[in-house]
Amino acid sequence: MKLTLTGIKDIHAWQEAGIALPEYDIAALRKRTAEKPAWVHFGAGNIFRIFIGGIADQLIREGKLDTGIVCTETFDFEVVSGIYNRYDNLALAVTLYGDGSSDKRVIGSLSESIAAVPGDAKARERLREVFTAESLQMVSFTITEKGYTLRDARGELFPHVKKEMESGPACTYSAPGLIASLLKERYEAGELPLALVSMDNLSHNGEKLRSAVLEVLGEWEKRGYITADVMRYVQDESKVTFPWTMIDKITPRPSEDVQHMLEKLGVEDMDILITQKQTYIAPFVNAEHPQYLVIEDRFPNGRPPLEDAGVYMTDRDTVNACERMKVTVCLNPLHTALAPYGCVLGYTRFSDVMRDAEMQKLVELVGPQEGMAVVKDPGILSPQAFIEECIHVRFPNEYIPDTPQRIVVDTSQMLAVRFGETIKEYVSRYGSASCLKGIPLAIAGWLRYLLAVTDDGAAYALSPDPMNAELQEKLKDIVIGNPDSLKDQLRDILSNEVIFGSNLYDAGIGAKIEEMFRDEIRGYGAVRETLKKYLG
Repeated sequence: MKLTLTGIKDIHAWQEAGIALPEYDIAALRKRTAEKPAWVHFGAGNIFRIFIGGIADQLIREGKLDTGIVCTETFDFEVVSGIYNRYDNLALAVTLYGDGSSDKRVIGSLSESIAAVPGDAKARERLREVFTAESLQMVSFTITEKGYTLRDARGELFPHVKKEMESGPACTYSAPGLIASLLKERYEAGELPLALVSMDNLSHNGEKLRSAVLEVLGEWEKRGYITADVMRYVQDESKVTFPWTMIDKITPRPSEDVQHMLEKLGVEDMDILITQKQTYIAPFVNAEHPQYLVIEDRFPNGRPPLEDAGVYMTDRDTVNACERMKVTVCLNPLHTALAPYGCVLGYTRFSDVMRDAEMQKLVELVGPQEGMAVVKDPGILSPQAFIEECIHVRFPNEYIPDTPQRIVVDTSQMLAVRFGETIKEYVSRYGSASCLKGIPLAIAGWLRYLLAVTDDGAAYALSPDPMNAELQEKLKDIVIGNPDSLKDQLRDILSNEVIFGSNLYDAGIGAKIEEMFRDEIRGYGAVRETLKKYLG
C-alpha cells in the first residue's frame, strides 16, 4: 500500500489494515478548490495536517464543506517537495491513546500545496489568484511564534525584513511581508473581505499577526509602494479581520515506532524526513487525541461551519481567557518548566520526565499552585479540569513519542508569554513576584540547559533557538564545578524585557534565579540536589 492517489484505490487493503480512507471524491474536491478557493493555510507542518486538516476532512466527509485547503509553506520549502508533492498532498493521521490503541485515517482535505519561495514567480502568481478570489473566506496560520517576529532580541529589524521593507511588495521574505503584499492584491481586486486567523500558541495571536502586517504596510506606505487606501482597507475591521484563537493538541515529531507499526500493516515508504532546516516530518503525523480550538467569530466573508467539527466559536474576551489559561498557566508553562530539566537530566521521552519525582513536584508548583492562583476562568473550559488532564492524562501518555528536546525548541521566544505574563500579574497584584519559587527555578533550569551538559557530565546539542549563539556567548565563562565562575553573566539576560516581558530584577526574582543557577553549577549532580533543595 502506498500513500498516493493511486495507492489508496486499493480500498480493501487499507480497510484490512484498519486505516480509514477519505469518503469523498478527492479529484472533484481539488477541482472545486482550484476554481473557488475558500481556505488557505500558511505553515504546512504536523499540527496543521492532523488537526486543522482533520477538521476540514471531517466537514468534507459530512457534506458541510465542499472545498479543501490550499496549503502554503513560507519557511521550510523542503516540506512541500519531500512530503506534500511526494505523497500527492495526502497525510496519514495516527491518533495515539494512553492504552496503546490508535486510530488511523488518510486525510484528503489538503487540496493544493505551494512553496512560497521568495522570487518564485509561479508560486507568487498562484497565491495572487487565491487571494483575489471572491470565494476566499479564511487564511489560517501555524507558523510558530518566530514567524510573526520582525525584530531580534535587541529590537532591530531582521536583515530580511529590512530588505523587504526597503524593496517593497514585489519580493517578500517573511510571512507577514508576504501576507501584506497579498492583502494589497486583494484590495486592488475590489477591497474583498477576508479573515486572517492565527492558530499559533501565543497570546493575542491575532493582534500580533495584525501588528506585524501593518508594520510592513506602514513602511511601504512611507516609501510610496502602497497608497493610504491600502492601509485603510486592512485596518477596516468590517473588511479585514484578525480573529484571536486558542489551539491545543500535542503533536510531537514523527515516531519511528509509529513508522514501524504502519510498515508492519503494509504501508510502504513511511520514512521520516529531517530537512536541512531541521524540520522533522513524515507522510504520517502522530498525535494525542485531546484537542482544543477556540476562535473569535469574526469572519466578514463567511466561514465553514467549524463548530460542527468541535471548534469553539466565541467572542474575543473568551478566546483571550482560554488562551491565557492555556499558554500562561495550564499547559505551555508546564512544558517550558519541564523540558530544559528533562534534557539536563538525560531524558529523551517526555512521558519519562513526568515520572521523575522532582519534575512532578516542579510541575505541580508552577501550574496548580503559582499559575492557578492568578488564572481567569474562561467559562467554556475549566482551568482545573484542563490542567489536571495535562498533568495526569496527557503528559504521562507513554505512547505519545514526545521529547523534551522537541519541546525546548525556541524557548527564548516563548518565555515572555509562558512565564512573563504570570510574573507581571504577581507584580501587579502584590507589587513583586518575589514569592514565586517554581517559575524562578524553571528559568534557572533553562539557563543551566544552555550550558549543553547533562547533570552527569555528558555533552548534548542544543535544540534550535534563534538566540542560542548569543546566549551561549554570554555564558561561555561559566564552569560547572566552579560556582564562583558566575559573576554578572546573567544580568543582561534576566533584565532583557524582550525575553521575559519585564526586567526580572525589577520583578523581584532576578537575584533568586542567580542563586538557584549558582547552586546548579556547583558540580555534576548539583541540578538534582538543587531541585531537591527547593522542592523539598
